[in-house]
Amino acid sequence: MRIVGLDLAVTGTHKGVVMTDRGEYVSPVFTLRTQPEELEQLLTRAGEGAEEDESIVVVMESTGHAWLPVSAYLMERGVTVYVVNTQQVVDLRRFYQKHAKSDRIDARVLAKLPLVNPDKLHALRPPSGELLALQRACKQVAWLTSQSTAVKNQIIAVDRLLWLDGWQGFVFKDAFGCAARWCRRYYYHPNRVLETPTDLIQQAWQSAAPPQSQEHDWPEALNQLAAKVVSVYGESGRYIDFNSFEAEIISKQGYLETVEAEKRRLRREVIRPLYRKCHPQRHLETVPGVGEYSAPIYLSFIGDPHRFANASAFRGWSGMVPRSSQSGSHQGKGLHISQAGPNLIKHTSYLNADVARRYDPQLAKLYYDQMVNKGRHHHQAVCAVATHLLNRILVVLKQDRPYELRDIDGTPLSKGQARTLVLSHYTVPSSVRKSRRRRSRQQLQHQRTERHFQNKERESVINNELRMTRSLA
Repeated sequence: MRIVGLDLAVTGTHKGVVMTDRGEYVSPVFTLRTQPEELEQLLTRAGEGAEEDESIVVVMESTGHAWLPVSAYLMERGVTVYVVNTQQVVDLRRFYQKHAKSDRIDARVLAKLPLVNPDKLHALRPPSGELLALQRACKQVAWLTSQSTAVKNQIIAVDRLLWLDGWQGFVFKDAFGCAARWCRRYYYHPNRVLETPTDLIQQAWQSAAPPQSQEHDWPEALNQLAAKVVSVYGESGRYIDFNSFEAEIISKQGYLETVEAEKRRLRREVIRPLYRKCHPQRHLETVPGVGEYSAPIYLSFIGDPHRFANASAFRGWSGMVPRSSQSGSHQGKGLHISQAGPNLIKHTSYLNADVARRYDPQLAKLYYDQMVNKGRHHHQAVCAVATHLLNRILVVLKQDRPYELRDIDGTPLSKGQARTLVLSHYTVPSSVRKSRRRRSRQQLQHQRTERHFQNKERESVINNELRMTRSLA
């Protein structure tokens, strides 16, 4: 077998090296670009001096999207491709070259991975064009969601600055409801609110309000708050420019609405059609906690579920497994999950698990045991539930069948029966939740203190070395 270690670059040239399965280099480190003729030269280099039936494997990192065209070209020509996590390369490089890092070293490290840890390598099975398009659309929606969250936080900050403690709770129940958005567009200036009779604001809103809106009693509260704002800041421009704040908030809210509209369009025109085409049975949506927004994420990222030999391999790929730290009789507890796996899968499975534990008795029991019997805090318990939820998702995809709610003993349950069982048997006492939150805060404070002293100690060592160097000079 010939092993090609290929260190990809998003821009510039890639670095490659060819090695035998006995660990002998058969070529120096060479450079290439993502061009058909140069990729063909790579295959020629790999085959020089090889036996006629000797296979070629290529190992590369998942660098940006550079891996896709390279792997597509190679797999079309019968080459086995392994795309590995960056952390695997980092760990092995530290073993071989602790104080050095370069593309040449990375290429050699990648070539050695099949010899050092072959069980952790899985041949690449790229998704279909439709699944890849679905995955990219899901990533785009996730990015738009982060953008909308950031803009909402900025709007709330401006609200609290200009309108004292803000609108939410005093004027509007929802800071981003229809009434609040309409008010920002037309009556964000406090003087305009005071100059306009309350009944006229009421009439204008009623003519513009959607039929289902129940928010009609806020103009009076807004008038009272505007009077407080003017009494604090005085006339516009003396301490704060009301006009500039109004222009800023209209701009931010306009951007927010654009982002939200694009999210709706992607879900309606791209994600939903692709998801229903690739998964017409929609069995994923029968899993508790998984809905029409999260199901496409699992489908697009997992791709072919049969590429995972077992549930353990799937959980390792997802990254929803805790790090291990064991030495002698010591066993580390409360460790963070690994950094492997797609971030969107980890984020989505965590959110879905927090919902699923309220409706699935088996997951509810797991959450209850983690909180009550094992002393975990909420986040740790939900992460444990998420790993089991991912197991269920994998089974549903592999077996292509809907999920069935069951009791602890395996008895099938209806949704109503399952919910009743969860509420009656697996509700975590509020005293336990308070205790876990308090302990979690104490642990975080202890970790911060420990990191502070470690940094101080490191600074002290560096300063001592500098003083020694200066004295010798």
